[in-house]
Amino acid sequence: MGKRRPSDDGMVRKREDGRWEGRIVVGHDEKGLPKTKNVLAKTKSECSAKLNALKASLQGPREPKQEKPKADMTFGAWLDRWYQRECKPHIRPKTQADYENRIYQHIIPELGSIPLAKLTAADLQQFYNRLKEGGRLLRVEQYGPGLFDRMVKSCHVTCRVALDQAVAQGLILKNPALSCKAPVTRPKEMQVLTGEEIQRLLIQAKEDGCFELLLLELTTGLRRGELCGLKWEDFDSDVGTLKVRRTIHARKGGTLEAGETKTYAGQRTILLPYSTTQLLKERKTAALTQWIFPDPLRPERPVNPNSAYRRLKELLNQAELPSLRFHDLRHTFATHALASGVDAKTLSRILGHTKASFTLDTYTHVTGDMHRNAAEIVGNVVTEWLGDELTLWQNEGNGATAAST
Repeated sequence: MGKRRPSDDGMVRKREDGRWEGRIVVGHDEKGLPKTKNVLAKTKSECSAKLNALKASLQGPREPKQEKPKADMTFGAWLDRWYQRECKPHIRPKTQADYENRIYQHIIPELGSIPLAKLTAADLQQFYNRLKEGGRLLRVEQYGPGLFDRMVKSCHVTCRVALDQAVAQGLILKNPALSCKAPVTRPKEMQVLTGEEIQRLLIQAKEDGCFELLLLELTTGLRRGELCGLKWEDFDSDVGTLKVRRTIHARKGGTLEAGETKTYAGQRTILLPYSTTQLLKERKTAALTQWIFPDPLRPERPVNPNSAYRRLKELLNQAELPSLRFHDLRHTFATHALASGVDAKTLSRILGHTKASFTLDTYTHVTGDMHRNAAEIVGNVVTEWLGDELTLWQNEGNGATAAST
């Protein structure tokens, strides 16, 4: 008995009129009868080709076959493969630039030729030491020959994560990076402007035409990319709210890209102070573009986050204020908000943090003062409740102490 052809494999036959017909079953109707599609051609080979093309179109595009990594591949080849396939598709453009700098400027030139299976902890540790002593490629005269501990640790973390994946795929038995000692890094010191310094900065900003941008930053604590990515459609002038929906990334070559906010909590609605709402209303009446803060030379584009940072540096210098990062304006807002009595959970939502605990950990210098103030407030309340009784108890305690001495 002949072998039965699968229903979706198709068949080719010659018709009575001399042409060739290819037919394939594509499904069944409500009664269970087969539904077919067919192709016609003058020759058998042409008909088979058409039938194969029909089957391919019904199956849809096939995913490219993933080539298995070779057992003898180098660490550089593995690192490039891991970054391009496992890492790059899931990170933001700014983070991509940081990864590519570490991988292609530092790690692969130094360690890329070593076979993956022969890479040792000593190779990695010596590499970290070389980075720290003389790994800087740019601005050597300004910063010295060695890279900062933060950069060295970032290279270590990149190697460790990539090698973890190599272990998971069975290419190596053990991750050599786990035995290495990376530099201990500390968060960059937070700088916060005082009330008087904020006033000086805003006066200078008023003279230079970027008052609204800095005022909005100091009254909302937006991330720099979020601030640059605001559109007029995000501003509700009747209610006085601002929706944060996107962030602007600056790519190499000066191109800009709008993307999602840093975290899912970054998609948020902020209630603006009345004075800020009024200023934005006035600004909107003269707006010529969809962006709240457009590029002065190309208003169809948003202001470049790097340009906003450079402008801030110029203003700080002109106002004779300490040089700080744009992110420190966010810290300034958060610090003064907490000190003014805004609770951590509310502030966390305004800042777009995923957890209030992160907000508390970040601003422990403020919450410590708040705890002391709270203790004083509670102490004063208790003192008022007890009144003369507390004074009597204190006197009795002092008398007992004097008698014992």
